[in-house]
Amino acid sequence: MSTQEHPITDRVREALAVTQRGCDELLPEGEWIKKLARSEATGVPLRIKLGLDPTAPDIHLGHTVVLNKLRQLQDIGHTVIFLIGDFTSLIGDPSGRNTTRPPLTAEQVKANAETYYKQASLVLDPARTEIRYNSEWCDALGARGMIQLASRYTVARMMERNDFHDRFHAGNAISVHEFLYPLMQGYDSVALRSDLELGGTDQKFNLLMGRHLQTEYGQEAQCILTMPLLEGLDGVEKMSKSKNNYIGISEAPNEMFGKLMSISDTLMWKYFTLLSFLPEADIARLRADCDAGRNPRDAKVLLAQEIVSRFHNSKAAEDALADFNNRARGGIPDDLPEVSLVLPEGAGEGAGLGIGAVLKQAGLVPSTSEALRMVEQGGVRVDGGVISDKGLKLPAGSYVVQVGKRKFAKVHLA
Repeated sequence: MSTQEHPITDRVREALAVTQRGCDELLPEGEWIKKLARSEATGVPLRIKLGLDPTAPDIHLGHTVVLNKLRQLQDIGHTVIFLIGDFTSLIGDPSGRNTTRPPLTAEQVKANAETYYKQASLVLDPARTEIRYNSEWCDALGARGMIQLASRYTVARMMERNDFHDRFHAGNAISVHEFLYPLMQGYDSVALRSDLELGGTDQKFNLLMGRHLQTEYGQEAQCILTMPLLEGLDGVEKMSKSKNNYIGISEAPNEMFGKLMSISDTLMWKYFTLLSFLPEADIARLRADCDAGRNPRDAKVLLAQEIVSRFHNSKAAEDALADFNNRARGGIPDDLPEVSLVLPEGAGEGAGLGIGAVLKQAGLVPSTSEALRMVEQGGVRVDGGVISDKGLKLPAGSYVVQVGKRKFAKVHLA
């Protein structure tokens, strides 16, 4: 590898390897090598951008796939720009959607944005992170600027986007404001003069828009780096809070550890590649050991402890492992939450609260119907005994109630 401008040193090759670890695509690779070589020769760090719309208040492990990559590039000396899309959230990202996404209100966006950077700082180095909000330049565009921006891209090109193309041919509605989303995300790259933008594979169209608009505005085009989407606990769908298959980075250590231990042995290796900071050679050796007969549980424990340690601390990770082992043996966790419930008014002596209502009010299930489904499946225990009667009513007293393998509560009924 060589460039006319600057030599390709070992440090540049190492930086390229860091960039490409676990990635889906790096485009165009040759341009990124030139940027790395120039940065190495001049000592000027590259500007690396990640934009996240605060559509929900919590960040989960799926979000940290790109945050981890940012941290790796930050650690080799480049400038990281953590962009909060407070303006673009008002439009709603149409990526991967087959219907129009309802825009969030300004109040919802503000409330969600308040927690985003605090959580992202558990991965990034705050001292070396530039935090920006795209309302800073998007609001300033105004109607005239928005029209001028829209003139720099054609409807035909916009309709090449898969989700727009598929929705159009399926007869599903596409609102005009949705065309503005990729334009505004691309304009973010112009405003920030980014050298590299990161995103999931579903963001490729938007990232390429940034390259196009930078050229339109006379800037050097950014490179783009797409990272694979991380499947959630079901092993099928992309990790998402709406699909309830996520692991939040602010969850309690025991809950986080238990969820990580529940993923399949196959999916575990993708989690290692995208979430672990272990050297790739160490992960390869660990996988070879498991292929040769080592219990995959050992590897999963290492992964779970690493992740819990990162977002909590090593003591919390050790306690979570002990708690997990205790539960696996049928034990009751030490951090048992206590809930006080009130019996129905007018209930006579010996009357009680239905098991479905107990589980829902104790926060162990989202609904009474889910509670009864769990009873049917034999997934509910009261004081260690499996419950099979959906009509069971618990009278006044205290009970240890368990749903599934990980959800417990000490319920006081009075």
